[in-house]
Amino acid sequence: MTAAGRTLGRQFGWLWTAYAVSTFGTWLAFDAFALVAVVVLHAGPAEVALLAAAGPAVGALLAVPLGPWIEFRRKRPVMIAADLVRCVVLVSVPVAFALGGLGVGQLLAVSVVVAAADIAFTAASGAYLKSLVPPGGLLVASSRFESTTWTASVLGPPAGGALVGWFGPVATVAADAVSYLLSAAAIRAIGGGEPAPAAASRGRTRLRAGDLLAGWRFILTHRELRPLFFNTLLVNALIMVSSPLLAVLMLGPLGFTPWQYGLAFAVPCLGGLAGSRLARRLVARYGQRRVLLTAGVLRVCWPAGLVLVRPGVPGLVLVMAVELVLIFCCAVFNPVLAAHRLEQTPADRVARTLSAWSVTGKAATALLTALWGLLATLTTPRTAIGAAGLLLLATPLLLPWRRRTPGPDDRPVPAVEAARGGGTPRAA
Repeated sequence: MTAAGRTLGRQFGWLWTAYAVSTFGTWLAFDAFALVAVVVLHAGPAEVALLAAAGPAVGALLAVPLGPWIEFRRKRPVMIAADLVRCVVLVSVPVAFALGGLGVGQLLAVSVVVAAADIAFTAASGAYLKSLVPPGGLLVASSRFESTTWTASVLGPPAGGALVGWFGPVATVAADAVSYLLSAAAIRAIGGGEPAPAAASRGRTRLRAGDLLAGWRFILTHRELRPLFFNTLLVNALIMVSSPLLAVLMLGPLGFTPWQYGLAFAVPCLGGLAGSRLARRLVARYGQRRVLLTAGVLRVCWPAGLVLVRPGVPGLVLVMAVELVLIFCCAVFNPVLAAHRLEQTPADRVARTLSAWSVTGKAATALLTALWGLLATLTTPRTAIGAAGLLLLATPLLLPWRRRTPGPDDRPVPAVEAARGGGTPRAA
């Protein structure tokens, strides 16, 4: 366990380890299903977009009751179960490939189960983190998770490309499955007793009909979270719709190899590592609100440039440059948003709120991905990518520009306290 991990305790260190292992596995298998669909099953833009959209959409629908159910359960067993489910279903892909029976239908089914398990894990882990880390440490913890994500993003895709080159197109899917098994083991190693669920400690032991919508109700009536909710839904979806289309464009007509495609998205992730490490210092100097608004605007200024991608080294450099600045801005925004969301959410509503946020995010991304796949079929992938980039430029209008009553979030945190993860504890 690193010294950084010990500052938030041994249990957080194991949680961080579990996150690191599974995140590296995920990025090792970056766009693995799109790659398998294009290279093995010879799928076109519409099929790749359908695969990217339908799986998460159906998975999000199946996950709607999971948030309320998780709220009344201990979170570690849920996290372990979600890891094991993802491991089992992902293993089925290389097995089917080896037996000659792999098809788009199976990839779709696996993506549905993985999407639902992702939402369950996110809801449970967010609630568990809030109970594990003091309020002043939430930004520290979120920044470390964000740094880990971008470190894995740098190392994962090139390593995944090498694995594909050495062992075939489904090797990274098998590696991802193993990563979830290791994550489950790390979560089990956390040990110690887990406190009773916050909802149960407040006298709630059973689900009610209204619990299914409680997460959305809380978000939509919260003055700060509501605009951030709609902004992040649209921004994330419009960024993600270009991913399968760019894969089709780069791996098809532009002639890039899988390792070049992976490299194009790996090197820029160094910007994510820098941004996530800078986020705490920016909040300490300028305050949470100013950082959220500034990074929220800057992160949407760049994706339109992807429409100019061309074959060869110039095209590869262009993609890297656009992704570098995009990822840097997102890496500043994301941990600040994650900490702010946990701070503003009562302990007995965290699982339902995070589940509602994730379900809506996956559904919105799936819907727009399907629409953009249709647009790419009717026009060209390049046209669809450009349209997404132009729409992103309007999304800052959804940010919470109307100033609320000044509070602790708006004041810079003293540098020493920020470095230690301190600052004034804020009511959840």
